[in-house]
Order: sequence, then structure tokens, then C-alpha cells
Amino acid sequence: MRTAFWLAGAAALVLASPAFAGDTIKIGFVSTFSGPTAVIGNDMRNSFELALDHMGRKMDGKPVEVIYEDDGQKPDVGKQKTEKLVQSDKVDFIVGYIWSNVLLASLKTAVDSQTFLISANAGPSQLAGELCSPYVFSTSWQNDQTPQAMGLYMNQKGVKSVFLIGPNYAAGKDMLAGLKNTFKGEIKGEEYTVWPSQLDFSAELSKARASGAESIFVFYPGAAGVQFLNQYAQAGLKSTMPLYTAFTVDELSLPLQKENALGVPGAQEWVNDLPNEQNKRFVADYRKKYTGLRPTYYGAQSYDAAQLINSAVVAVKGDTSKKDAMKAEMEKANFKSLRGAFKYGKNHIPVQSFYLQDVVKDAEGQLSLKTVATIVENDQDRFHDKCKMK
Repeated sequence: MRTAFWLAGAAALVLASPAFAGDTIKIGFVSTFSGPTAVIGNDMRNSFELALDHMGRKMDGKPVEVIYEDDGQKPDVGKQKTEKLVQSDKVDFIVGYIWSNVLLASLKTAVDSQTFLISANAGPSQLAGELCSPYVFSTSWQNDQTPQAMGLYMNQKGVKSVFLIGPNYAAGKDMLAGLKNTFKGEIKGEEYTVWPSQLDFSAELSKARASGAESIFVFYPGAAGVQFLNQYAQAGLKSTMPLYTAFTVDELSLPLQKENALGVPGAQEWVNDLPNEQNKRFVADYRKKYTGLRPTYYGAQSYDAAQLINSAVVAVKGDTSKKDAMKAEMEKANFKSLRGAFKYGKNHIPVQSFYLQDVVKDAEGQLSLKTVATIVENDQDRFHDKCKMK
């Protein structure tokens, strides 16, 4: 089945692949630009555009053309948009993908056509393992890594038991599995909710309270994260069952979560106050260009995706037909990442550090995220040994 997955559609490969390097670098960007999670896609687009600004909107002297496509948070739509970018627009690279189920539905199209795909967010376990590909890179993480870091932190805090809640789709399952992989205490219960439509978590919160667990761990990005955190606080659980999270509190959700987010720790590979110079420039220029907004890890990963592509284009002097040479260059991670230096595993997933982040009030009196400590250094995903690439 796996062999068929990669080899099917050979005719489409021939028809879809660009025959020659063009006068422009064409990039397709698939993300969610409509509906309640559009705020995430917009942040990714904002940061990608800022990266192009910093490059003078050229790569190795060639103008860059970006075609943005809205997946509507639907796997079938994401697949259709990916097919359009490969077969009709004949892009050199595809970037983006917030959601693991959308990425998995779109993956075959990119791989069959030998079009480089850079995931700037989604990190399903299959991508790191049996479905790894020479043409697929990540500038984010494998889904399990962030909750694994949180599990390590909970061990350090001496947490003895936890109740798990997350959405019933690929990333939700990966996230809860990641927490269970490192957390040494007792799992008192595990609930999966309908994704993405369910925004009422009263039943799950009641089960958590009744379980006798000492704490709760959740993964809810976007609007669901706002609703969960607010309902958790309204249920009176904040003073009795500490909440630990992955991807639930970020700079996009904070203005809506407000004081409810104080005291709720998270883990991430990028936080806005990382002290390297390229990150300081990114944060300052983002806030200047997009007045009133702060960048998030979604955006930082998209910025890094642009830098990764640029490193490949420069290495081949703009000749994007030299795929082997571009792959070899990207595997070096030879660019100034906003998170600081990292390296790639053989499956093209970053080997990187993860930080404890907390919500604080900054000098302007606004809520923001702050790096508190390094939880784990040079962390490699646990599926890399299932990748057959050499």
C-alpha cells in the first residue's frame, strides 16, 4: 500500500512537473484564510510576506510569485488546491498547511510530482515516519514533540495525575499520545471531542472534575482554545485543577482569553522573546508592518519556510530544476532560523529545543508570552527510525 501511495500517478508526475526553471520563483501557499481559524492562516501569510520583504522580494535575483490558496480547513479542499498549484500553476514549492488531516490528504500530490512541500505547521506522525519523503520538509515539529516537552515539565513539577482532552483528528491524537509518552504520572481519563465543530466542553470538564485527577492537559488551537480556556475558568477549575497545554495559548488567542490565560503554562520551540538578532528583527518589523498584531509560532515557522526555500534557490543559482542539489542544501538547514540553530533528522523534521512559555504583562501592560526556561534541548521526534530515507 505504501509503495502504491508513492508510485501511483506516474503519468501525473510527468504532466505536472515543471520542465524548465522559469524566470520567477513560483510558490504555492495553502492555509486557512476563511472561517474562525483564518486568523492563523493570516498570521502565516503575514510572516511569509515579511520574509519576502526582508529578501527584497527576490531569491537569487529572481522575482518571487506567491499564490495563496484557502483550504477552508477541509482535507478535500486542501487536496484540490494542492493539485491546482502543482498541475495548473506549476509551482516550484508548496508551503503552509495548518492542519494535519489537510496535509495528509494533500501529500501524495506533491510527492508524486516531485514538488517540494514545506510544512510550516502540521506535523503528523506519518510524515515523520512511514510517509517521509525526499520532497517534504518541516519548519515546525512533529506533533508529539511539543506535548512530550510539556510532559517532561509536568514531571519536573511533581504532577501525579492528569485528565486528557483533545480534538478527535490526527493532530489531536498525536498530541495526547505525545503527552502520554513522557508523563510518568497516572492518566485518569482521556476524552476526544468532535473537530472542528464542538465548542462546548462542559461535559468533558465535568468528567475531568469527577475523575479525581490532579490536573488537566489539553490541545485546542484557535477558536476552540479560546472557548475551552474560558469555560475551564468559568467552571471554577482554575483554582483546583491546574491546566497544562499545547498550542492553546498564543498571541492570537490571548486578546480573547485575557486574564484567564495567566498561570497557564505551555511549551513551544519558538517564543517571541528568543534573544537572537534575526528574531528581534522579525518581531519588531512584524509589529511595525501589521499594526496592533503580534507574531506567533505559526508565523515564525512560515518565515523560516521562506528562508529555507531561499537557501535552496541560492544554492542552485535560481535553477529550480536541480532538485537533488536543492534537497541537499535544505537538509543542511543552512539559514538563520528565528528559533536559533537547529538541524534536520533524516526524515526532514527539525531536531531542536523546546521552551516553557508563560503569560505575563509586558512593559505596555499587555498580555504576552515569555520564555521561562528550556525544557529539552536538541529533541528528535520519536518516529524518525520509521523513515526509510537514508
